[in-house]
Amino acid sequence: MIYTLTYNPSIDYLVTVDDLQIGKLNRMRKVTYLYGGKGVNVSQVLKELGIDNTALGFVAGFTGSEIEAGLQKMGISTDFVHLPEGHSRINIKFVGIEETEVNAPGPFVDAVSMRALRDRISQIGSEDILVLAGAANANMESDAFATFISELPYRDTKVILDTNGEALVNALCYHPFLIKPNIDELSELFHEEFSPSDTNGIANAARKLQDKGARNVLVSLGQDGAILVTEDDRVIQRSAPSGIVVNTVGSGDSMVAGFLAGYLEYGNMEDALCLGVCAGSASAFNEGFARGDEIMQLYRLAR
Repeated sequence: MIYTLTYNPSIDYLVTVDDLQIGKLNRMRKVTYLYGGKGVNVSQVLKELGIDNTALGFVAGFTGSEIEAGLQKMGISTDFVHLPEGHSRINIKFVGIEETEVNAPGPFVDAVSMRALRDRISQIGSEDILVLAGAANANMESDAFATFISELPYRDTKVILDTNGEALVNALCYHPFLIKPNIDELSELFHEEFSPSDTNGIANAARKLQDKGARNVLVSLGQDGAILVTEDDRVIQRSAPSGIVVNTVGSGDSMVAGFLAGYLEYGNMEDALCLGVCAGSASAFNEGFARGDEIMQLYRLAR
C-alpha cells in the first residue's frame, strides 16, 4: 500500500479572472473546487493511474469533513486524524492571469493529535511506501518528517520525500528512497542559481544530497522536464512534452505520483521518470489534475 501524508489538506478554490483589478469589483469567469495539499494531490493522481492508496494527515471542522468525504468518493482510502479545533484550509488560486496563490494557515495541531498520527505511521509495513509531502504547520518542529521516518518499524519501507529547507535536510540521514526538490528549491538549498540547462551543475548538487543520505534525487525543471540522479550514479534527463500550460499548481505532485506509478508498473528508473514527467505535464495542461488516460496518452507518445 502507498500512504501519502499531508499536514494541511485544503479545499483549493480556483478562480478564473481575465484581468484582476486591485481595489475594484472583479467578476469571476469560472470557478473550480479541488481537494489540495501536496500528499492529497499525489493520492488523487495515483488513483487516476489505477493505484490504490491511503491518505494520512490532519483535518478539522466542516472543511476537513468535506475533504475526507470527497476523497473517499473518489475511491481514495483515508485515515486522517480529526483535530478538536479549527478548520482545514480554503486556499484561493487565481487562474487566467499571472498565476497567483493565496494560501490560508493550517489549524493548530495538539500533542494528542500528533501522537495519533505517529501511531498510524508506526503501522506502516516493510512492503509499503510512504510519501511525505509539503511543509509543516507553524507549530511543528522542522524535524517532524525526520521523526516520522525514524519511527517507521521497518528499514525496508520506501520513503518519498517532497519538502524543502530544513525539513528536507534533517530527514536525509534516514536515507529516503527518493527526494524531489524543484530547481528553485535546489537553488535555495545551495545558495546558487541553477539553470535548467546546467545538467552537470544540477547533477553535482544532487550528488551532494546523496552524500547526506538521499538514495535517488529527482529535480523537477518545470516546462523543461526533469533530471534524475539514481543511487547507482546514473543521470537521466527527460524533456517535458509540448502543450499549452493552463495551471502549474500540483504539477510537481503529479510528477511524484507518475514516477511512483511508473516505478511500480515497470520496475526501472527510465520508465518511472518518463511517466513522472508526462503526469506533471498533463496536469499542467489542465485546470485541475489530469485524468489517467490523458497521462498515459502522453506517456505512449514519449516512450
